[in-house]
Amino acid sequence: MTDTTAATRVIAGVELPAAGTWKVDPGHAEVGFVGRHFMLTKVRGRFTGVDATLEIGERIEDTTVTAVIEMATVDSGDQTRDDHLRSGDFFDVESHPRATFASTSVTVTGSEAVMVGNLTIKDVSHPVSLAVEYLGHARDPWGSDRAMFSARGKINREDWGLVWNMVLETGGLLVSKEIELALEVEAIRS
Repeated sequence: MTDTTAATRVIAGVELPAAGTWKVDPGHAEVGFVGRHFMLTKVRGRFTGVDATLEIGERIEDTTVTAVIEMATVDSGDQTRDDHLRSGDFFDVESHPRATFASTSVTVTGSEAVMVGNLTIKDVSHPVSLAVEYLGHARDPWGSDRAMFSARGKINREDWGLVWNMVLETGGLLVSKEIELALEVEAIRS
């Protein structure tokens, strides 16, 4: 018989989250990205408006993730750059206020997984592969169970029509096409 109150379970000798619904805590979620400026300097940004749900499957491979990202919440630490990212040159938040992610498959090896899903930005969808690591579990001071995850991936922003750029006098581009995705999230068991 399965213990329905335990927050974790052991599968193939590895502790993993219990099956069920886990909601991402937006106050403890870093949905970030890293691009390059002048093709050299890393510029980091994040979205603070994130609503995501993990449906952890009885079979861990049946796990699904859905997320909605409020694109106007982009924060790169520079108001001028953030306003440009919100404009029609990039996210066009007036016409496309949200991006979404919906997983399509999960391949698990121990506490790590590869999650593939469709990322939709500006009504354009493409598959994205994320290397996911389960970091562990904790019970918070209010009695809620939390599962912590880290994920990484890379995309070409031009695949989503985010093509604004400037050619530099010396050749090269002002803004990199390749964008690194970096996520750190805590999910609370429902």
